[in-house]
Amino acid sequence: MPKLILFLMVLGVSFSCSEKVEDDLDLSGASILISEEIKDSMRETAGDVLVQEIEKRTTLELLKTNDWSSDTTIAIALQDVTDILGEKVPDQDEAEGNILKREGYRIVHKQIGEKNILWIIGADARGLLYGIGKLLRTAKMQEKKITLASNIDISESPEFELRGHQFGYRNTANSWDSWTIAQFDQHFREQVLFGANSFENIPFQDPNSSVHFKIHPQEMEVELSKICDKYEADYWVWTPAPHDLSIQNAHQKGLEEQEAFYARCPRLDGVFVPGGDPGENHPSKLIPYLKDLSVLLKKHHPDAGIWVSLQGFNEEKVSYFFEYLQTENPDWLKGLVYGPSSPPIEVERELLPEKYKHRFYPDITHTVRCHYPVENWDQAFALTLGREPCNPQPNHYAKLFNQDASFTDGFITYSDGSHDDINKVVWSQLGWNSKVNIENTILEYSRFFFGEAIAEDATTGILNLEKNWEGPLIGNAIVKKTLSHWQKLENENPQLQDNWRWQQLLMRAYYDEYIQDRLTYEKNLESEVYDLFADAKNKGVDKTMQDALEHLKKADIEPVSQDLKKKVFNYADALFKSVGAQTSVEKYNASGTERGAILDLIDHPLNNRWWLEDEFKKIEKLKTEEEKLNRLLFLKTYENPSEGSFYDNISSADAKHVTSKTDDAIDFLWEKNGKSRKRLSTQLFQFTPTLEYNELDSDASYIIRVSGYGEALLRANGQLLKPTKYEKDFEQFKEFPLDKKLIKDGKLKITFDKPDEEHLNWRKQSRVTDVWIIKQ
Repeated sequence: MPKLILFLMVLGVSFSCSEKVEDDLDLSGASILISEEIKDSMRETAGDVLVQEIEKRTTLELLKTNDWSSDTTIAIALQDVTDILGEKVPDQDEAEGNILKREGYRIVHKQIGEKNILWIIGADARGLLYGIGKLLRTAKMQEKKITLASNIDISESPEFELRGHQFGYRNTANSWDSWTIAQFDQHFREQVLFGANSFENIPFQDPNSSVHFKIHPQEMEVELSKICDKYEADYWVWTPAPHDLSIQNAHQKGLEEQEAFYARCPRLDGVFVPGGDPGENHPSKLIPYLKDLSVLLKKHHPDAGIWVSLQGFNEEKVSYFFEYLQTENPDWLKGLVYGPSSPPIEVERELLPEKYKHRFYPDITHTVRCHYPVENWDQAFALTLGREPCNPQPNHYAKLFNQDASFTDGFITYSDGSHDDINKVVWSQLGWNSKVNIENTILEYSRFFFGEAIAEDATTGILNLEKNWEGPLIGNAIVKKTLSHWQKLENENPQLQDNWRWQQLLMRAYYDEYIQDRLTYEKNLESEVYDLFADAKNKGVDKTMQDALEHLKKADIEPVSQDLKKKVFNYADALFKSVGAQTSVEKYNASGTERGAILDLIDHPLNNRWWLEDEFKKIEKLKTEEEKLNRLLFLKTYENPSEGSFYDNISSADAKHVTSKTDDAIDFLWEKNGKSRKRLSTQLFQFTPTLEYNELDSDASYIIRVSGYGEALLRANGQLLKPTKYEKDFEQFKEFPLDKKLIKDGKLKITFDKPDEEHLNWRKQSRVTDVWIIKQ
């Protein structure tokens, strides 16, 4: 007979290979026997989770029992138990590495005569739930049937001790402020079943801040604590210090508010106080506050710890903080949190004394203006989908996890809604095993939430959604294929129409294709308008501009692909009803356009028609026809300079000569609530881009023209150039003559020195938006 081989690439995992019987193990009629040695609350939770989640997917209601009378039994036990009602619990073979570590589990099938026993053995209470999660994610379930591979023997323990996600019950979250206690309970359960062990709330919310609140925020704070206790998960809170602790009584008022909260919570394990974002306190003020806070925390929750981040700290503040740790060696601090705008993660780890834990606080929820912006994202998506769309990026986040997580003891991710659900699962699984097969993780996700029958097809669809975002949108053939794939799934699976995870994935597929169709159409309209300019001398500038405006208006009065747009709106409405997703400020009371309101920007211009409208008004005010004609010619050749010249929109996904990438979430300039009328290229920028050219004429003279904001300290092949024009505002120009001696071989590398602007907010710092190499 063939051997059954389980390849499980996880730390702490071992497996055994045994003779495989002909059929899979049928658990459809199994009874559930739970060891008496497990504490009552977890016996109830474990049994309920297993019975209820199987019933949802099969309509089978497995019975809990107190004996071995059933031919097939799912036996749940702790690893330090030797037997259950006379049946010996399988030994852990130390030689094979099967000894479970904290939170680990073992799933093993034993056949004794005609009796089949599927053991779920936990190293502790959490391990039991993780073992149940693995069973539910790998079993094949359909109507009235559940099966599992026979002779299975899996032992697994987590690689990272901290694996959690932030769930702030607040207005700025794009869905959670509308959730009920039952929805949070189910969602936390599902997160645990995929390996999470911590959840972080954001308390102290104004009860009038959201029209969506189902219960008072202070009541929900306590309920979330209870839910965490039910699932043996740690309950954390993110609680900034008073903004300015130097104000009289601010320190004491902050302590009083915090203690009242601590007293209300039945469970509390971690308190995270960000050093910045928000907060501007010097560590000399912040540290005494944290020390006093720890006393109050220990009073109500003796095992809980205080954590702090150095977000926004300058060099002096960082030095002060670490010098304090070295000299004072405080016991009241549990650990340091690395988040956006913290010192480099490897530096923090190196400077942090070994006694303190180091927690990761990665942003898995945002796409732009964030910790981890989408790489090489087309501007059309940045303008329309914005910061918080449905954003499954399993491969992107696996790369980032393995880049940074090794410097930490684990993570609680930053999240602001249900749109990043897949990313949470990916991070939880990477926390178990940093080398986990990502495609298999998505397969388990699809199997668990959508069913065995379509798990593989749904996995393909999810992975293709990530590919939709890779590089220039025009010409990306995968977008249409992705939509066709999801439409087939949509038509064949009406039973999933009310599943919110299904709804948001389908909405994304329709949205992406709608934006691609619009982009292609609107770019062509703009190109055709520039062709109209060619006859301006005969027709007259004013008549030419009038005709151009009429042509550009086709984007609004003759829009394309309205059937796709309608589907997006239909799914957005379904998501509001199913999970409270607020995809519009006006329609669903989202807290702001940046907070997942993708409907409000779905028709944002994807060409420069707003900018051209404003430019035409400026041209109308010019005195002579010649001036007007010259300005029209400038508009026509803005992105298409004369032959032998080159132009690059610095951060565009299709920039040909740009070799650098955006620094940190600043690839899309946000102003006027996302409806800027600046040129599209002006809304994309880098602080210090690098460009390379290999096709210059070594005998020709060139001028380098730069647009952007502020300073531009430009070097050509390493030499700092002196400008002949130096304008500093948006859509003004700096010009630098290029000496022929610098391009003897026709090659040119342009770099920019960074000005000394650390004292300025990044929005006020110098940046580059467009670069031209103009042949004279």
